[in-house]
Parts: sequence; structure tokens; C-alpha cells
Amino acid sequence: MTAPSTEGPTTDQLPIAVIGAGPIGLAAAAHLVERGIEPLVLEAGPAAAAAVREWGHVRLFSTWGEVTDPAAEKLLAPTGWTKPDAATYPSGGDWAERYLQPLADVLGDRVRYRTTVTGVSRTGRDRIVDADRESRPFVLHLTTADGEEERVFARAVIDASGTWTKPGPAGADGLPALGEKAAADRVTYRVPDLKGPAVRTRYAGKRTAVIGSGASAFTALATLADVAEDEPGTHAVWVLRRGISGSTFGGGEADQLPARGALGLAAKAAVDHGYADAVTGFRTEAIERADDGRLILVGDDGRRLDPVDEVIVLTGFRPDLAFLSEIRLGLDERLQAPTALAPLIDPNVHSCGTVYPHGVNELSHPERGVYLVGMKSYGRAPTFLAMTGYEQVRSVTAALAGDQEAAERVELTLPETGVCGGAGLFDERENAEQSGGGCCAAPTTLQIGIGAPATVSGGC
Repeated sequence: MTAPSTEGPTTDQLPIAVIGAGPIGLAAAAHLVERGIEPLVLEAGPAAAAAVREWGHVRLFSTWGEVTDPAAEKLLAPTGWTKPDAATYPSGGDWAERYLQPLADVLGDRVRYRTTVTGVSRTGRDRIVDADRESRPFVLHLTTADGEEERVFARAVIDASGTWTKPGPAGADGLPALGEKAAADRVTYRVPDLKGPAVRTRYAGKRTAVIGSGASAFTALATLADVAEDEPGTHAVWVLRRGISGSTFGGGEADQLPARGALGLAAKAAVDHGYADAVTGFRTEAIERADDGRLILVGDDGRRLDPVDEVIVLTGFRPDLAFLSEIRLGLDERLQAPTALAPLIDPNVHSCGTVYPHGVNELSHPERGVYLVGMKSYGRAPTFLAMTGYEQVRSVTAALAGDQEAAERVELTLPETGVCGGAGLFDERENAEQSGGGCCAAPTTLQIGIGAPATVSGGC
């Protein structure tokens, strides 16, 4: 008797697997459908945009006109879908309910929910084997909601799973600070929804440390300041690893996304109005529990901050690469972004101007047919924009369809941030109170209310 084959299918008619039903994954699927290629979207959550829904209370700093994809709009048009006012700013919840879920619904059974990808490889070939490798389809191992395991095959893999599930720790060395895990009951790694009564009670009238220097930290500071106006005793301690410089509060009026500039200015207003104190040049080494249960942050220079009731850690995100361990990826050793993309987005050196629009060439890996797109393509780098991801998947899907001319064509102009220099320029303690210098003027101070438009880190 002939044993059944375990090699799996090899046909070019297999679907293209898209990991993640978020904004970029769904856009990739829409572009594939537009080109007559069948996608299979694998989403770990119970609905489309599961990660976006977790920060649904946060308002984006991009308008509706900048967060919908053209191919997706074409797919939605026959359903009677109407695009929201292009000049208005959606919240994460708006984005999910009014655009992303309808898009997933149009894709129908091409989207599988409650399905976690646990591994990706070439059929019958581990990472080491060269022989006949590129002719083999990809195999993806999955775990379903009921704990069952299965595998599916694909001709290519577009990983748009994002970075939301792997937030950075409080420890300045990239590892959790000593005591950080033990303090989990008073530490959060997301911007809290302070409009919710239970969450508001957790922070109102309390002293909260906010660790981080990006858009999420700005959001947390601005929303805590809103609470402080009504709830005496509410105070934030803004913990910065670097010093205060011309770039600390973002681009201000120089930012071509006005709401993004306003967000940094709202954080500045929180400090100027006394709702928050900034502690500069502080690298968290340990989190200790005081006798009353509150937390004490200890720096690597021995400094000990006054006790706080809560800690909000907003130090960025990092990609989950574990399920890609059998795939040959070419990643920058610092950012964990594709090697050709990393120099364009490296916060250590990135300066004024935009990130150059990029596509399949910058996103390719030694393993042909695998692409990391969206937030995941940026690795640990910040300031990703949805429109960047839409351009990425337009290019990648064109290449997968064999249209190399379209794949290499640039169809996007990105707005400037108005921010000079990278993190590396301002990370020294001795520069804590110095201006960053560079090619842009320091942000102009505006008269601005505390409740400015807010966004989540990742720059949508």
C-alpha cells in the first residue's frame, strides 16, 4: 500500500495568507481581490480590528481621508457604504465599526476569526534546507478557538499582525525592571480609557507615573490633565529617559498633521499648567513596593522617585517573531525591521522630512514570498502611519500579481512631522535641558486647551 503524501499541495492556485484583520491586513486582502487573487485572512481576535478596538476610546491624529484605502473603498462601494467626512477625525472605535468591520464583512468567509497563527514554514522544509525550497508552498500552523490545531497552505504570506500584543517594558535596558512583574496590579501598558467610570476611579485623585516620550505618552498626559481639572489630587509624573529639547513635544505647528502637532502641545500644556511634572534623564531600573502598597521607581543612577499609585508604561511596541522562526528573514539588528527599510525609519538618525514611500523592494526578505507589512514592518521604530501601510500592500500585492512596474511605482506623499533629530541625539543626561538643534525650528507654543485631539502610539 502506498503511504499518503505528507508533502502538501504545490499548486500556484493556493490563496495568499494574510495574518491579521486589522487596517493593513484588510487592505492587503482588498488589493488581492482587486487583482483576482484569493486571500485567506487569519485573525486571532473575535472580530475585525481586534487590536484597534482595544484603543477604541483614543482619537486618531489622521483624518478619515487618510485612513481608508482606495482598493477597500472600491470593494465597499457596491454595498452602499458611505465614506465618512474626509476632514473629520475618527476614534479607534469609529475606525473599526464604520470602516474595518464592514470591509471584513464584504470579504466574507475569506476572513477567519479566533484563529491564531502559531508557525509558518515551507512545506516539508525547515529553515536549514535549501533543496527545492522556493518551489514549495508555505504551510501555516493554526490554533482555533476550541484549542484544535490545523494547518493551511499558501503561495505567499503577508504578515500584518502588528505589534500591539508586545508592548515595551518599563526597564530602560529593554528588559522588565526589577519588580515590574510583581507590580502588575498597578502597572498598565496601554493608554487608559479615563471616560470609563471604573478606570477613572483608578486614576482620579491619584499620583500616576507615565513612562515614555511618544504619542501615547502625550495622550496619557493630556487625558490625566483633563481628569485633574475636575478631580483634585490627580497628578502625573512624566518619566523621560532623555532630556527636554526642541523635539520633546513633537512638531507643533510645523507638523503637517495638525492633530498630531496639537497632541504634543496638549502634553506641554499639562506640564505648563502644573498637572504633570517632568523627570528627565531617568532610566528605570527597579520598581519597589512601598509599605502602603504604592510604587517607587528607582533609576540606574540611584535616584528614587516619590511614591506613585499607578504606573503607565508607554515605551513602544516590538514585533512577535516567534511564529516566523522557520522563515528566513532579513532584519535589521537594532530595529527588527526589514534591512532595506530600517535606514529610512531609524529613530537614532532619522531627521526632518518624511519617511520615503516604500514598497516591495524595501520589504523583501531572503525568503521569497514573505512580507512583513504595517506596524510590524517598522519593528521597534515609532511613527507609523496607516497611509504608509496602504502604500506598502499596494506595492506588495502588485508584485505578487506579477505587475512589477506598479509595484515599484511610488503613489504616496507623506506629511512631514516637523521634528528634527533622532532619539540618539537627545538621550544623554548631560543634554537634559539643552535644545536638540538640527534643521527645524523649535515648536511654537500655542494657546491650546488640555483636551486636544489624541492618538495612540503607532501614528495613525
